[in-house]
Amino acid sequence: MKARVTVMLKTGVLDPQGEAVRHALGSLGFDGVSGVRQGKVIELDLAAGTTEAQVTDMCEKLLANTVIESYAIEMMA
Repeated sequence: MKARVTVMLKTGVLDPQGEAVRHALGSLGFDGVSGVRQGKVIELDLAAGTTEAQVTDMCEKLLANTVIESYAIEMMA
């Protein structure tokens, strides 16, 4: 069993890495990009029977800084 956790900065939180990527894309001639938000994807290999609630607990305690980040969980077979 696997889970994919996507962690992103919350709306309104400054994203300097995203801004640097947006600027670099403009420098390379990709002028149509008006904003970039950068995040991370974490894939977990889980023991059979692990619940989404347990993955949520992992996110709340370690994988995401819930003060400034939001997360989404995708459970996969």
